[in-house]
Amino acid sequence: SLFRLKDLEVAKLGDSDVHVKMLAAPINPADINMIQGTYAILSPLPAVGGNEGVGEVLEVGQRVTTLKPGDRVIPAGSGLGTWRTQGVFPEEMLLKVPNNIPVLCAATLSVNPCTAYRMLADFETLAPGDSVIQNAANSGVGQAVIQIAKATGIKTINVVRDRPDLPKLVERLMALGADHVITEEMLRKPEMKDIFKSIPKPRLALNCVGGKSTTEMLRHLQPKGTMVTYGGMAKQPVMVPVSAFIFRDVRLRGFWMTQWKKDHAQDQESLASMMDTLFQLIRRGQLTAPACTEVPLQDYKAALEATMKPFTSSKQILLL
Repeated sequence: SLFRLKDLEVAKLGDSDVHVKMLAAPINPADINMIQGTYAILSPLPAVGGNEGVGEVLEVGQRVTTLKPGDRVIPAGSGLGTWRTQGVFPEEMLLKVPNNIPVLCAATLSVNPCTAYRMLADFETLAPGDSVIQNAANSGVGQAVIQIAKATGIKTINVVRDRPDLPKLVERLMALGADHVITEEMLRKPEMKDIFKSIPKPRLALNCVGGKSTTEMLRHLQPKGTMVTYGGMAKQPVMVPVSAFIFRDVRLRGFWMTQWKKDHAQDQESLASMMDTLFQLIRRGQLTAPACTEVPLQDYKAALEATMKPFTSSKQILLL
């Protein structure tokens, strides 16, 4: 195994540093890809895993202005190494979150809901009544897309893989505000026409799978619509028929939250306004944490194994 649980000395607190006691940190697919070395970021080893989570400030260096003991914080970027009980981090690597946000919401906020928010906002100008289609709709991003879209009046068509407990999953996604939940097989069926009697064809498709079902999803996109790829769970390329480019002028784009944060490092305004919107949705009960399984840190091996199982509908959260 690539993992060990180790006891380390906590680093000395510098003038611009913040000493944080971690509370909870999820295990995301990208965290595992980073460890396997198949991700665009390679951490110099030995490294602490985990890119998101929430902690409580214990102590701050004398030059720190934005944070004080008792504040809750989440990572501002990637690679923080959140799977630990305590850490000392530079102030600019942390973002303050309101204390009235539930711990599991805060722990799962900096990657998936931000990704969902940006993809809904940055590629197509969507108005209430418009629709979006997405695959892996039961993923962390998928659940956030459903809820953010619902709160803004956008209809969602949600594609999931067929599975033994499909009715239960459909019910759960509908309860979050999904308008339609369909299996990958249904994308090819004539019944898809029935869906578009009541809602317009989507101008935006969100893809984190790849392979054949992504090509099928693309068929339902409006002319000049955009498909944004943000993951490749099937480990297969995105195949696009030539006719989709020529006769429907579809656009294919990519999105990576880490890159967005780098590009907007100087633009604190756009980060703050996104976070404020998300905090507001959480406080109104319109954005909840994904289905979670809470695991004590010493059981990390079981949590990693559970994350890699097919058809997982629950995010493993390490309690620190």
